[in-house]
Amino acid sequence: MNFSIIRYILFMLVEFMAALLAVPTLVCLIYGEWKDAIIFASIALICLASGFFFGYLKKPENRTFYAREGFVTTALAWIILSLIGAVPFTVTGTIPNYLDAVFETVSGFTTTGATILTEIDGLTEFHRGVQFWRCFTHWVGGMGILVFMLAILPMAGGYSMHLMKAESPGPSVGKYAPRVKDTAKILYSIYIAITLTEMVCLKITGLSVYESMTLTFSTVGTGGFGLLGTSILEYSYATQVVITIFMALCGVNFSVYYFLLTRKFKEAWHIDEMRWYFIIMFASSILIALNVVQNGVIASFGEAFHHSMFTVASIMTTTGFATLDFNVWPQFSRTLIFLLTCIGACAGSTGGGFKFSRIIILIRNAKNEVIKTLHPKSVQKVYMDDHVVEDTTVKGTNAYLAIYTITFLTSFLLVAFFESFNVIDFEVFDFETNITAVAATLNNVGPGLNMVGPTGGFHDFSWASKVVLIFDMLAGRLELMPVLILFYRKTWHK
Repeated sequence: MNFSIIRYILFMLVEFMAALLAVPTLVCLIYGEWKDAIIFASIALICLASGFFFGYLKKPENRTFYAREGFVTTALAWIILSLIGAVPFTVTGTIPNYLDAVFETVSGFTTTGATILTEIDGLTEFHRGVQFWRCFTHWVGGMGILVFMLAILPMAGGYSMHLMKAESPGPSVGKYAPRVKDTAKILYSIYIAITLTEMVCLKITGLSVYESMTLTFSTVGTGGFGLLGTSILEYSYATQVVITIFMALCGVNFSVYYFLLTRKFKEAWHIDEMRWYFIIMFASSILIALNVVQNGVIASFGEAFHHSMFTVASIMTTTGFATLDFNVWPQFSRTLIFLLTCIGACAGSTGGGFKFSRIIILIRNAKNEVIKTLHPKSVQKVYMDDHVVEDTTVKGTNAYLAIYTITFLTSFLLVAFFESFNVIDFEVFDFETNITAVAATLNNVGPGLNMVGPTGGFHDFSWASKVVLIFDMLAGRLELMPVLILFYRKTWHK
């Protein structure tokens, strides 16, 4: 283990954090929030000094960097930056409890959107800079903190791809350009273009510049932090339609946009994951709309489809916005929403969840196993995007399913145990609350059902459960392995 290169990269990230904190500092100055501006600026200066003295001035002589260092660096980077990012919430007094502040920050960077706040409207009114920072964490975490750094900072050596692989969602990650730095630039160029486009569209619907920026950060990052306690309910239908469209677009593998920009239309169309992503999205929206109309929850099919499409896009892309409280929808609709929570978005997108690509690989591999049972001598291959999927990828997907299942069940058991001693106002944390809380955090969705539904939150969970859910958010965003490797004893051997 090359500890010196890990230390160097981590302190470079701490120094980079100073630049990120400068953005909300500027927002505080614009709105005359001088106290909050001083707090953000002070934390930024501390980060800048720490990164300079412990990183820049102490460059490592040995730059050997393998996959192990990449996974450890990625996991520690997200943990350290989340711990730093939580400080402004506590010092400004908006979230006095530091553990709650860490929960909110991890939820922001991992684009989960689960919140412990009960007075979101007051935060928007009196602490605009803090609210901006809260939504801005979604945008930074959406494409990835390390990918962002790779795009703009000179990172010499052959270790960049290990960082990108450890942070990028999905079963595999590829390069669009010969150099990883150029690949990162391409990804962020697409990301920024989508961001600016949505900002303009939201401004056209009548929102202020501040509202357009913050809601865009939460949408493009597929995070879900809103400016109001009612999420997107109070905004116009036009605003809701714009957000629906961009949520759906940001759940697509970004390689599709790269192929479209480079006029490789055939390659873009032949991405199986994208086709099934939209088929499931529209089919689920129609089924839910029919179900809520049939049960008299919403009168007209048109209005029902509008809200069901928004909800399905929000859940599938793991954004977590809501226009209605789907907690009161019929059982079939709630069950379908829970299943979509676990599936998630496409690989290589800003969305979380298990990913469509893995689902496709597992189903096609299962089909091959059935065929081989009938015809033992036959040779079966898993195909995806008109290409053979390598056996290592298939095995990795099977292993990921096993680890995902074990992590999910263990987290659920721990939360159920901890909350069995926790009774809030004579209301217990029931099965539905606990299991959907774990699903919502591990899949980086945000809202679950019952007490953690769109009108609820995670503020009443015990501190022990919050630690488990923080772990789930980090593990889900980093695809499990980087976080779990930290607990493997042999990882730390030299």
